[in-house]
Amino acid sequence: MKLFMVHVGFYDEEVGEGLYESHINFFITASNAKSAKKKAFNMEQFKVKKMHIDGIKEILDVEGYRVVLEKTSHTNKSKVYSYNESKKL
Repeated sequence: MKLFMVHVGFYDEEVGEGLYESHINFFITASNAKSAKKKAFNMEQFKVKKMHIDGIKEILDVEGYRVVLEKTSHTNKSKVYSYNESKKL
């Protein structure tokens, strides 16, 4: 399994009357880029916002550290630091 960053764009009617294109990145695990693309297309948020893919990046390393994915039974255990929490770091 590999890690991919899928960079998507969309026009949101609730922001600027849909005139401006917004962007977001999804991190997706897949065996290859084609599978990552398919997973993105199947995401509910992708469909609802009528998103399109601007690019896909396979992430092999970050700042000199190799990225290794390990299967786990845990989900959503990441720590999110809020705006105020991150200011205090």
